[in-house]
Amino acid sequence: MRIWFRKFALTGLIILSNPGWADQPVAVDIKRLSMDTALSMARAAVGECRKQGIQIGVVVIDRGGRAQVALRDTVAADITLRIAEEKAYAALSFNVSTSELGARADSPLGRLDGMVMLPGGLPVHAGGEIYGAIGVSGAPSGKVDEDCAKAGIKAVIDDLEMG
Repeated sequence: MRIWFRKFALTGLIILSNPGWADQPVAVDIKRLSMDTALSMARAAVGECRKQGIQIGVVVIDRGGRAQVALRDTVAADITLRIAEEKAYAALSFNVSTSELGARADSPLGRLDGMVMLPGGLPVHAGGEIYGAIGVSGAPSGKVDEDCAKAGIKAVIDDLEMG
């Protein structure tokens, strides 16, 4: 009992002696994409690729890294959804476009399960907040994947900036 009390008292003293911790808010407001916004983003990405005659898979993930919307066009390969989600997760994790991660792709980070560091993944930012990420896969090049992902973000960015 004494040992437990000492540990408890010592922990309390450490916490109380750090004035920065006392200034922290009790709760934090977190911005999240609505399902309709995520769906609009995914549909716009599919639409952009369709204009070019390309069928793709697209995944929009929330800021926690979980899939919120996944769409695969009619003849897009099944694997496109997995790759799109892993591109989105890499973009979210590093908070940059996956086209900027080329140097890291051939490092131990690039070999982590669940991340694809090829072009086509973009974080979704608005009003100084990160909302999640979008990943596109299935186009003949990563540049086209990224262009379609950009079209997805462009379709909703005004609403996000205002909201």
